Amino acid sequence: MHEPKAMVKPPTSFMREKWTKLDQYISIALFILHILCIFAPFHFNWRAFWLSFALYVITGLSISVSYHRNLAHKSFELPKVLEYFFAYCAAHALQGDPIDWVSTHRCHHQFVDTDRDPHSPIQGFWFSHILWLFDSYTLTKRVCPKYFTDFKKIERSIIIWFSKHGRPDNVRDLEKQAFYRFIHKTYLLHHVAFAVLLYEVGGLPFLIWGTCVRIVVLLHITFMVNSVCHIWGKRRWNTKDLSKNNWLVGLLAFGEGWHNNHHAFEYSARLGIEWWQFDPGWYVIWFLQAIGVATHVKLPSQIHKQRLIHKPETPSIGI
Repeated sequence: MHEPKAMVKPPTSFMREKWTKLDQYISIALFILHILCIFAPFHFNWRAFWLSFALYVITGLSISVSYHRNLAHKSFELPKVLEYFFAYCAAHALQGDPIDWVSTHRCHHQFVDTDRDPHSPIQGFWFSHILWLFDSYTLTKRVCPKYFTDFKKIERSIIIWFSKHGRPDNVRDLEKQAFYRFIHKTYLLHHVAFAVLLYEVGGLPFLIWGTCVRIVVLLHITFMVNSVCHIWGKRRWNTKDLSKNNWLVGLLAFGEGWHNNHHAFEYSARLGIEWWQFDPGWYVIWFLQAIGVATHVKLPSQIHKQRLIHKPETPSIGI
């Protein structure tokens, strides 16, 4: 593992010479989602608000429990029916299908805070927060450099919409399963169908609050794990990266803000290691374990903790 670099590089330029079709599609989609949020106050009602909040909790928790802890790190096991259910809920967060998301995240851990990290703040805060999404050429080189020669051919096809990273080679376990291949190929259709359903049930208020507001808020909170949690916060563990524990992100992102904990013990199903570290994702896993559904739940050992201890950490009121 290379030592992390300081955040000295300028942010990647938003106005690059080459934009792939995927970059254009993503930028247009995110722009439309953000613009539609402007109309949210004009279509407010409490039913729409609480629907949005409920969907935020369901999809956000599923990203943490399913995509992150279950699929990317194999921190615990679930029966396939439940595994697929949580993964399908997570897919509605509009953060990518399981194969896409897990591939990027595993690459992040393999090359954390180096030039090959897909979203490190060493290239600037805004790059790590959101601009990395609009740089498919660079991202493909980082996530699957073996297949970069195929990228120009893929880029000409509409399949680029579904194949952000060409053919990643670090998610063979998911690619072997028909369910994840199906979600990968039909990903956008599920969002369109769900948006139509919300509109039919509750009109524009349900569509704007249940889709646009909910997705935009959850996206930026998740992006804060990549950006904020590699810049601001406390370090309890001696990891060779820039990861920080940030209580505010931990509160908003279902425990994901305890990011230094996570990078120290990436296999752990519990990110909020201390009793006071709010970690709803762990509470869900603990409940599933208590009723005998979640098995092989991994937690850091005392020996591993002693080896990585950096300094005591106590709750603070600052970010």
